[in-house]
Amino acid sequence: MLTYDVQIWGIRKRANRAAAYQLRWRVGPRPFSKSYKIKAQADGRRSELLSALRNREQFDEETGLPASEVQALKSPTWYAHTLAYTEMKWPGASAKHRAGIADALATVTPRLVKDGRGAPAPRVLRRALYSWAFRFVRDGEEAWQRRVDAQQPPDEIAAALDWISRKSVNISDLNTPSVVRSALDALALKLDGAPAADNTVNRKVPVFTNCLRYAVERELLPSLPLAKVDWASPETDDEIDFQFVPGPKLAKQLITAAGAQGVRGRHLMAFFGCLYYAANRPGEAASLRETDFTLPEEGWGEVLLSSSTPRVGSGWTDSGESYDSRGLKKRARKATRAVPIPPIQVRLIRDHIKEFGTAEDGRLFRAVQGGHLLSKEYGEIWKAARLAVLTETEAASPLADVPYSLRHAGVSLWLESGVSPAEVARRAGHSIAVLFRFYAKAIHRSQERSNRQIERALEAAEEED
Repeated sequence: MLTYDVQIWGIRKRANRAAAYQLRWRVGPRPFSKSYKIKAQADGRRSELLSALRNREQFDEETGLPASEVQALKSPTWYAHTLAYTEMKWPGASAKHRAGIADALATVTPRLVKDGRGAPAPRVLRRALYSWAFRFVRDGEEAWQRRVDAQQPPDEIAAALDWISRKSVNISDLNTPSVVRSALDALALKLDGAPAADNTVNRKVPVFTNCLRYAVERELLPSLPLAKVDWASPETDDEIDFQFVPGPKLAKQLITAAGAQGVRGRHLMAFFGCLYYAANRPGEAASLRETDFTLPEEGWGEVLLSSSTPRVGSGWTDSGESYDSRGLKKRARKATRAVPIPPIQVRLIRDHIKEFGTAEDGRLFRAVQGGHLLSKEYGEIWKAARLAVLTETEAASPLADVPYSLRHAGVSLWLESGVSPAEVARRAGHSIAVLFRFYAKAIHRSQERSNRQIERALEAAEEED
């Protein structure tokens, strides 16, 4: 039971005792005492108790200790907490998010230690955390089990995990601003000590924050300690640099050039068309089936998006495949998104089906061996298409440097054509806020055109008067 009824007495010296200096205090009705060999030690401990009392901290009647010290004694280590956190998050997280959680925690956990004596090599410790402690596998009964518990790790991995379990700080130490700052600084660095990319830092910090929130939820921390530290994530300029986004003419040339790269190029030509003409994400386009399309003989068609299959790695997916089959990004699992497609894309899809057919499950695009399309495959075709179309200087620049540039180009084309931002956001699967953050310049140009149209209408009305 906690109480404010505390009395702390002076130091008493007892003759002929090895620990001659005795500190005495009372918590509620119970007296407590502790003896020290050196008077300075007794004075120091008395000052700690008085400081807790002045700070209006309650004391525990059972142990006689301030509440903060009782909490510290009961506190699990940071490493133990991360194990509980990853176990809680794993079942409901996407494969990509699972890998992201493991990545962030494997970055920050080695920094949150009492000391570095006997530490394993940094790369060994990171592998131990990322691939063994923070990763789960199915057991014989199809239940999730931490990999280190389900499989026998190499000796160096077992030793690294034993070291971190012994050296990890208590979770209560995260109440100390210097400890929190040390963790945040670790997230801003790569394994070799070089500064991490801004986007990498901004991806890892929310994982750390959420892990701390879970500590508050478990009542291991009284409140989120980040407010105690004057530290901010790096500013990033999310707005797309449109000088490197291909326009309609160049986008068509690149798609055509991709189709000229042999049989694989022809197979992927319609795939690249989906990225541009329907502004699909690569993972969305890779999972498209013939039944997802409405392909009229003439005019506009439509594609109905309902899933995405981003490549993550077999260690993070439920199925054990290297890709993760899930719903649309940041949408309910069963949500769909209908996107009109222009006649040129309708023809591309029709020609693709006529020449290549579909996989057994109806997928339009597949790997050479018939499995799910790999980013390495379409990346190589795209690289060849760029070299075929761009000048040497352009090819050395970020102009259309990755296939995802086609999606940026498609969204930009819609905005430049006067489609309302709300409709563009719907077709692209963005929120309005994200659209304005990434495509602010294109939206601004579209608004200027709209303003001129409104102004002409108003001038015409004045001339009629």
